[in-house]
Amino acid sequence: MPCPLPGMDPYLESDKLWPAFQHQLVSSLYQILLPGLVDRYRARLGQRSYVTEQPLFTSIIREQHTEDFIEVRQRADNRLVTLIDMVSPINKARSQGRAAYLESRKQARAQNASVVEIDLVLHGQPMLDYSREGLPAWDYAITVTRSTQPERYEIYTTTLQKRLPRFKIPLAADDRDTVLDLQATFARCYDQANFSTQIDYQNDPALKLKEDDLKWLGEVLRLQKLR
Repeated sequence: MPCPLPGMDPYLESDKLWPAFQHQLVSSLYQILLPGLVDRYRARLGQRSYVTEQPLFTSIIREQHTEDFIEVRQRADNRLVTLIDMVSPINKARSQGRAAYLESRKQARAQNASVVEIDLVLHGQPMLDYSREGLPAWDYAITVTRSTQPERYEIYTTTLQKRLPRFKIPLAADDRDTVLDLQATFARCYDQANFSTQIDYQNDPALKLKEDDLKWLGEVLRLQKLR
């Protein structure tokens, strides 16, 4: 069963489902991206691992986290060309998660690589700090930072009620960008992982939504007879 929503599904932003969703979406991105890179580039899946600590009464809860990302490298010399990374709720909410994510970005920039950041997390502190003046309101964003213009951002945005955008993935400076349809990738991810059987659409999502978004969500699900 396909996702009942036109874009991102907020039910996936739960402690239980997010790790599997992030892993599956990055894997789907890799599967779609790989065929177009075979001549000059190669893509590889990488992982970062870190531990978060959270005090609980007189003890400390330690949790291990693993997050996938994609590296696009020159086939000839193995030089890192582009890092494609996905923000997790832990990255935006916990200091250890934020530090681990930012370290991946720092290492990519130190190698003069472009960085693509996919942020499908509604809540938490953004990983990039830039002015939203003159830009429309959004819930989700894909931000591209090119190695040739590291001080500028290309921002592809959407809201909960709309489809996910298409965006450009920069390659070498003398090569054309690759265009990726995030909504099509999301649909592939959702189907492959069979998330429809893991989500209870009878109840509201665990995370807090704006009142108009919650009303819209209920209407969409009722129209599809999932409530």
